[in-house]
This record gives sequence, C-alpha cells and structure tokens, in this order.
Amino acid sequence: MQQIINFFIKNSSKLLFLLLLTISLVLIIQTHSFHKSSFISSANGVTGFVYDKINNTKEFLHLKDENKILADENAQLRELLYNSVGPSDSLEVLKRFPTPSDEFDVIPAKVIRNSFNLKENYLTIKGGTKHGIKADLGVINSNGVIGIIERASNGYATVQSILNTESRINAKIKGANHFGTLQWDGKNTGYVQLTDIPRLADIFKGDTIVTGGISTIFPENIPIGVIEKAYTNETSNYYTINVRLFNDMTNIGYVYVIKNKDSEEIEELEENTGNE
Repeated sequence: MQQIINFFIKNSSKLLFLLLLTISLVLIIQTHSFHKSSFISSANGVTGFVYDKINNTKEFLHLKDENKILADENAQLRELLYNSVGPSDSLEVLKRFPTPSDEFDVIPAKVIRNSFNLKENYLTIKGGTKHGIKADLGVINSNGVIGIIERASNGYATVQSILNTESRINAKIKGANHFGTLQWDGKNTGYVQLTDIPRLADIFKGDTIVTGGISTIFPENIPIGVIEKAYTNETSNYYTINVRLFNDMTNIGYVYVIKNKDSEEIEELEENTGNE
C-alpha cells in the first residue's frame, strides 16, 4: 500500500496533467459538434472493427457446424430431386417441387481418407450402419458419381472408388438409351472408360455420360463426365470411350450416400425368379 502512495506522490505532476488534459478533451468534444462527431465516428470504427473480428472468429469456430447443416440441407434437396417422377432437368425439378415418391434416402457423410494413386483405390467416410449406410449403396457429391459402398461398420464405411480397376458402374449417354459399363484402366485419375456402347450409336465429343438407372445402386441420370475420345478396332462392334470425369477425385470432401429403399425387395424378387 505504501508503494502505491509513494507512486502517486512521485508522479503527482504527471497525473494531474493527464487529468486536466482528459477534462479539456471532454469539454471540447461536448461543446463542439464537429469534434464530437469525429470522436464518435472514430469510436464506432474501432468498435465495428473489433466486432467484425469477433464475428469472423465465431464464424470460423462454427464452420464445421455450418458445413454439416449445409450438407444436411443439400441431402434433403437431393432426395427431392432423385425421388421425382421421371427423368428431367434438375433445375426444372427444383422449380416444380414435386411430391416425393419416397424411393431414395440421401445420407450426408464426410470423407476422412481418400486414395487415388493405386490400381484399386478406396475412400473412407465418417458414417456407418447406425446412419443407415450399408454395402452396395451409391456414393456421389455435387459434381457426380464417387463410387459404391463396399463395407460398413457402426460409424464408418469404405467406398470402392470410381478409380478402382474392379469397379463396374452401369452408365449411358445422356438423352439416349445406349447403355454400357463404366470402368477404369488404372492410368489417368481424370478419366474412366465406358465400354459396350454399340458402333451404331451416335456419339460426339463433349456428350455427357450419366448413370443408367438399370441397377438399384444409383438413380438415373447422375452425372459422371463427358466424352473426350472414342475408338474401336476392326474386330469389335462396340466403342471404348474415354470419359473425362466431372469430379476431381484427388480432392473430395463431403459426399452423399444414396439408399434405394426398395432395393432389398427388388433383389429378393429377382433372386426368387431366377430360382424358379
């Protein structure tokens, strides 16, 4: 306590000067509108800057939650799209907001591991059986097809990437009924190959390749990529088409798992039909 008293006694002149200076500034600001407005503007600028930085920090801290909310909202919109009756342009579907047929569930998930430099590549996603995810479900993102669920545990699942030489996905040329098999030759991560398209088909560079919808894994018309090049040989009546992927498979974040609610019923019916 004595040290505090000694400090005030020792610096009494300086403290008195600062006190008188503060009183003078207050009087000037209060009695002169120009100075008052300038002071308030400066104070508001500093306050606004501080609030802005605080808000940016809060947004950054809550970015994970916001991404999850957006992923859930996108999943709901995609359910609406994929459950619409009949193939149509996505924008037109969203404009009409048709009554869902309740055939597909869309489950958002986050990619936590992604390989793309092997012959048989896989992704691991955060989402498993407790979220309704199981084997043989299609996986997409906003750009198109990613792959197919291979195995699922309680909280996680592995996805057979479209960049896997063992992958086989039913696909077609958009707007046509020429179906083929989509697979990867293990060479370029930006391209996959579409086979079994007959030479009678009219194909052009830049044509869009989409899912065929024949299997229960993917809804029809999910985008995959565009035709880059097509070639045949003298002994084949079918094209081999190089398809440039819409997705950059080396940079995948959130994905959507597509669950066909009727798949088990369809598979059981087909199995029983084959055994008769």
